[in-house]
This record gives sequence, structure tokens and C-alpha cells, in this order.
Amino acid sequence: MRLSKDKIGPLLGARDSKKLAAARRERLYALIREHADAVSVAWAHPGRIDRDNILRASLAAMARAAARASRKGPSLLLVDGPFPVPDLPRGLRQEPLIKGDDRSLAVACASIVAKVVRDRWMGRISRRYPGFGFERHKGYPTAEHLAALRQMGPSKAHRRSFAPVRGA
Repeated sequence: MRLSKDKIGPLLGARDSKKLAAARRERLYALIREHADAVSVAWAHPGRIDRDNILRASLAAMARAAARASRKGPSLLLVDGPFPVPDLPRGLRQEPLIKGDDRSLAVACASIVAKVVRDRWMGRISRRYPGFGFERHKGYPTAEHLAALRQMGPSKAHRRSFAPVRGA
């Protein structure tokens, strides 16, 4: 995500996506999409996460998103966390930031985009796999989700390496 200095005013309320109500995230998401110079999203398929582990799969997805966004001009990638992203495009620098969404507006906005896109995907997947309650728990191991796993077993959307799924 790339934000121009002249476009940040409407986004100053952006914070860690997990600390915002869903309606606030949706409003900020619309503003981010309107004001950001570049937004790119990528994710890892559950099978990739099972094969590589969640950290490596997440870093690979970040590299794909950064490669797409870097074509639009960003030259610095701010990474939310302590781990650098491997295999970035030539010339794209990076700076890992622990608690990045509390320290950088761009990282907070990226966190919001990622959470909104993921939550919307969970709503779509709930129609493909009814009965799991994905539209409510968003894939987190709530009592409802764990009960559905015990009753129905895992769906194709579940990571087999996730402890509650391994035990289902």
C-alpha cells in the first residue's frame, strides 16, 4: 500500500484492524481504496500453509503482493513484524516494524485492507461450506467453530496443520 502525504487526512483514524469494529474497518477500507496510490493483496492457500508453515506462506504472499504494488511505484516495504520478506523485487527496500500497525499509518491501513478482504472471503466461503459459521467467527477457533469441526469434520478450506483441525 502506498499513501501520498496529501491523502492521509481522512485515514488518521486507522489503527490495528483487530482493535476496530467491523463497521469502522469497512468505512476505513473504502477510504483507503479511494486515497491509496497502490493496494495489493495476496494470500496463501491452506495447502501451502500446511506444507510450508504459516510464517513462510505468509511471507511468500507478502512478497507477491509487494511485487504487484512495486510496479506502481513504492520503493519501501514496511513489514508488520520482526521478519524480513524474502524474494522481493530488485530495488524494493524493506523495514520490518514490530507492532507496525501501531507505529505506521500505512501498515495500519494495510492491516485493515487485509482483515476486510479476509472477512469478506470468509463470508463467501460460508456459503460454500454451510454449517461452519465462517461468516460469524471468521475462521477463529470459537466454541461454535470447534463444535462444527467435531460434528462435520474439516472442510477443504481448513488448514490440516491447525491444531483444532488435526484433532477433529
